[in-house]
Amino acid sequence: MKKPKLHIKGNDVLFFDMDGTLVDTDFANFLSYKKAIQSFIQTDIKIKFNPNERFNRASLKIALPNLTKLEYEKIIQKKEENYKEHLSETKLNKSVVDILIKYSKTNKTVLVTNCRKNRALMTLDYHNLSDKFDNIFFRNISDNGNRINKYKNAISNLSLTAQTIIVFENERPEIEDAILAGILTKNILSI
Repeated sequence: MKKPKLHIKGNDVLFFDMDGTLVDTDFANFLSYKKAIQSFIQTDIKIKFNPNERFNRASLKIALPNLTKLEYEKIIQKKEENYKEHLSETKLNKSVVDILIKYSKTNKTVLVTNCRKNRALMTLDYHNLSDKFDNIFFRNISDNGNRINKYKNAISNLSLTAQTIIVFENERPEIEDAILAGILTKNILSI
């Protein structure tokens, strides 16, 4: 990946997404799901890794549409437990990590992820990145079960001005959330 051109000032706050941006976790995530499925479901279905699409809860429902709610929840829980076995399959995005390491010494750096707390901390610890962040925001769901805009949430909790934030993100819906949170489009680096 080509290093993005950056114009970071001392008062800029850097927001980093984790999955797919800072760390490629897709294959480890897939292996965790695959093992969880095999431990609960006796089926001939063969799920295959697609490097262009992250296997997630929606993918699970598509691959196994007849799961009961209990089976679905058990697979999700087991997937989270399996993840530690596959940490060696995660890979750092070197150009983004280099920016994090450089600017964590001079600027406020924040991890803003939709990843669950345990998995995020496990991944950061595995790659020795935990101490590079001033603040960490994990997956957050509203009382009615809807996903919360992670950028609005972090900006509000840290009492920041959105115009001073630079975002490193890889997912289009999350980039749109950053824009909705008031972050300037020119300050969003799509990875």
